[in-house]
Amino acid sequence: MNHILIAYFSRAGENYFGGKIKSVEVGNTEICAKELKKAIEADLFKIEMKEPYSDNYKKCVAQAMKDMTIKRRPELKKLPESIEPYDTIVLGYPNYCGSMPQAVTTFLTAFDFTGKKILPFCTNEGSGMGRSEGVIKKLCPTAEVKEGLPVHGSMAAQAGPTLAEWVKRN
Repeated sequence: MNHILIAYFSRAGENYFGGKIKSVEVGNTEICAKELKKAIEADLFKIEMKEPYSDNYKKCVAQAMKDMTIKRRPELKKLPESIEPYDTIVLGYPNYCGSMPQAVTTFLTAFDFTGKKILPFCTNEGSGMGRSEGVIKKLCPTAEVKEGLPVHGSMAAQAGPTLAEWVKRN
């Protein structure tokens, strides 16, 4: 049996939606992860920073860019005890500055992904997966990293069936 973990990083507060900034109570990636959980048998884990980025969109972008520039790996609130029981890790995150948030890097470097399959999906408003797939392959060279699925964040609530079909295909 294929045991699946959906691990995701998401951010509420001000977010970018098709040219406009609006405030949301639940981030787009979290919406996608929970929609996917409804469609497939999987465990869910939210990657959360001990010191979260600002709720203000512009401040968040500045913080994220700084972390990427200095390659800071922010401390997380917690990690799963183990990823050993899982064959597949569905990894969700928003596109930050053309890649993935550094909190996701912290998560990936905390475990040995040898023999695991990683299926990345990335919420965005037109920037797609960015460089994130290549970054994941470098961080997890012994994992099988499948082609990622870009999801328009403004369509997150409708993405469940597309995400489930993509997971089943992979």
